Amino acid sequence: MERDETLTRRRLLRTGTVAAGGVLAGAVAGSAALAAPATAKPASRRAVRPPALRPGDRVRLVAPARPADPNLLGRGVQILESWGLTVELGAHVYDQHGWFAGTDEARLADLRAAFTDPGIRGVFTCRGGYGAQRIVDRFDVSGVGADPRVFVGFSDMTSLHGRLWRAARTTTFYGPLMNWSDARTGPASIESLRRAVMTTDPVTITRNPAESSAGVLVPGVASGVLLGGTLTMLGTSVGARDFPDLTGAILLIEDVDEAPYSVDRMLTQLLRVGALDGIAGVAVGQFVNSVGVAGYDLGTVLRERLGGLGVPVLGGLPLGHGQDQLTVPLGVKATIDAEAGTLVTEPGVR
Repeated sequence: MERDETLTRRRLLRTGTVAAGGVLAGAVAGSAALAAPATAKPASRRAVRPPALRPGDRVRLVAPARPADPNLLGRGVQILESWGLTVELGAHVYDQHGWFAGTDEARLADLRAAFTDPGIRGVFTCRGGYGAQRIVDRFDVSGVGADPRVFVGFSDMTSLHGRLWRAARTTTFYGPLMNWSDARTGPASIESLRRAVMTTDPVTITRNPAESSAGVLVPGVASGVLLGGTLTMLGTSVGARDFPDLTGAILLIEDVDEAPYSVDRMLTQLLRVGALDGIAGVAVGQFVNSVGVAGYDLGTVLRERLGGLGVPVLGGLPLGHGQDQLTVPLGVKATIDAEAGTLVTEPGVR
């Protein structure tokens, strides 16, 4: 989703397009009812990690949703090339078909080509908005596990992360799109992405007190496989083949331009269908431009909806649509320590 555009993913999803295709910390400090258990049993999942990218590797940029902006994409290409990577563009990244980067068939063809060319070692997505859900069910990942490669994206790409995990058990990276804006994703974002995909170091994300979700905290420590993404995309994937089994997992959620009542509705849906049953913990990223009413803001919603799960919840993580977005691997073992304010993951590459 992109805030500077009149046509938003939320509006598209709610007009029927999809059918076609801490707790505030002070509030819970002494609450035994909301305190989380000290440990949680993670689900047994064996992840397939791609090799770390190295200088000279070929990487492909694709646009499964909206078309790339030539100027912004040029900056993304520049960043990747500065790491010694050889950058190629998918054939349809600049195509225009309504609000999409070409037809469904064209976007799917670019995605398939990027994952079947044996010389491509990384796939970076260009732009979000909406479009991945229209093609995700036809995305054949049958050979991906045997030849895994780095995959990077967020927002609308949540569906593709889920598909790659469920069907191929490959780790992926929840990080910036290549439609790059230095004003939002500056040096810290660049270095975080580089370290995540080009080194085998563990990834540590630390709570940022300035984030709107930073006051959300349920004390405790929990470990599990890190899964999730943009809350809107998770909610509209329930029952589909890209929605992950969250049993024993650490759920990552973030979003943009969703009022607190909307966040409440989406979390309530996940609770009602049992999607959060057996979850180990929740990592709350950036909720940008979530404007509520006096006395009932985003923190209140997250407290009421997540506080009763009985698991650790850590807010304020700089992951998602906000300023200085960082990169984190999905599909790897992660540990949240709510009181220390840290999310630590295993590396997403080998």
